Amino acid sequence: MAERFEVSRVIAASPAEIFAVLTDPAGHVRIDSSGMLQSADGERVTGVDDEFVVHMDREALNDLPMGRYDVTVIITGFEQDHTIEWMISGTVQPPIQHRYGYRLEPVEGGTRVTSYYDWSRIEDRYRGKIDFPVIPEGALRATLGILARTVENPSR
Repeated sequence: MAERFEVSRVIAASPAEIFAVLTDPAGHVRIDSSGMLQSADGERVTGVDDEFVVHMDREALNDLPMGRYDVTVIITGFEQDHTIEWMISGTVQPPIQHRYGYRLEPVEGGTRVTSYYDWSRIEDRYRGKIDFPVIPEGALRATLGILARTVENPSR
């Protein structure tokens, strides 16, 4: 079984405009389609090992009785206006090592944005104890729709 999926969409905005949303902790909250991300604290990320805190509400997924909790987003991949990748450190320790990310590619009409979720590096201790993927592929696709709406219509 594949332990990674990715979805893509062309968005009518420049890579820099899109990357500005993806590097802003509050931007992650604004474009989240799962409903779990409630708010965020921290500075705009500028490179690998940068971190910010996201206040979560697992009740939005209704899959685990975790309620409200905080996670730390740790940037694991970064190339300005091209790539951003992160893992989560939260209530489960050590971190599970599942990764989320975006790749941006300029194309005619805007930017091809690829969102991915990769759980191939999770530690063996978590296999079979946590259901993966945590976020379905459709949620990534919906988040791309919200991202498009956010950058294509910034006044809304």
